[in-house]
Amino acid sequence: MNCPMLDVAHRFFSPDSAPIFSVVIPAFNEAAGLPAFHARLRAVMDPLGGWEAIYIDDGSTDGTRAVIERLRQDDPRIAVLSLSRNFGKEIATTAGLDHATGDATIVIDADLQDPPEVIPLLVAAWRQGFDMVNAQRRARAGETRLKRVTAHLFYKAMRHAGRVKLPPDTGDFRLMSRRVVDAVAQLREQHRFMKGLFAWVGFPTTSVLYDRAPRHAGETKWSYWRLWNLALEGITGFTVMPLKIATYLGLAVALLSVIYGAEVVIKTLLRGNEVAGYPSLMTVILFLGGVQLMTLGVIGEYLGRVFNETKRRPLYLVDHFAPSRVRSGVAE
Repeated sequence: MNCPMLDVAHRFFSPDSAPIFSVVIPAFNEAAGLPAFHARLRAVMDPLGGWEAIYIDDGSTDGTRAVIERLRQDDPRIAVLSLSRNFGKEIATTAGLDHATGDATIVIDADLQDPPEVIPLLVAAWRQGFDMVNAQRRARAGETRLKRVTAHLFYKAMRHAGRVKLPPDTGDFRLMSRRVVDAVAQLREQHRFMKGLFAWVGFPTTSVLYDRAPRHAGETKWSYWRLWNLALEGITGFTVMPLKIATYLGLAVALLSVIYGAEVVIKTLLRGNEVAGYPSLMTVILFLGGVQLMTLGVIGEYLGRVFNETKRRPLYLVDHFAPSRVRSGVAE
């Protein structure tokens, strides 16, 4: 369980202590909404004690880093972590967790769909002894029906097929204790599905319900194509069910082929040699070819991930890191 609060307070008020809370905020082209986001975050975090905000600029092209730097001039608790290019949200979140030093770390998006006002509820559950506190969506305002339905189906499929049970309607918005962050830091696979990694590490977990708000400013970066690719990362990273399905499909096709072959032999013995129809022959050939290509595609998805893991490249490269002045001990 977590350290007793007296011990936490002792660590915070000692001269060389870390902040109690680290807030990790991955940002890609979020310049328009960052000032409003930080104002609400600051109002929420100030009553909770010591904290720092780690903003990760994931290769933005709209001046996001410049906005974060301006905010940092006015707030010593802001740290700026700028990556060398756009690595994607999953890796940007990993970079933020690698640089978080707090007793508890909160991951939240900068678009204000996840309200910072929910954070005190997460902190309250953490203080009760939970290592992981998920923010579970009760309502999803500003999202299309198609997106809500597909998200529901994905989480349902992962709960039934995956080796790790994902909590339903839960994104990256959550609070993690120090030992959870340290455990996640040991998982360095290239193809990262953070929701799955958070669930994989385990530890005492609870959830807090909240209503998700519409995006405050800018446009979503998650097209249906990117969501599909993220779903593939989750499926291939935490279950081998597609490989099993390909195996079962191959067995089924082989069984049907044996049955059909027996039927052809029996008809030939009883009625003589009949010339098969061209349409039925082409249908069978195209069906078998499609099954083979689909199976090869499933195998290729897994093989491609093995290939990327064997190269052992670093997950990300840092262009610039400026720690919070609270952490570095520089007076305001």
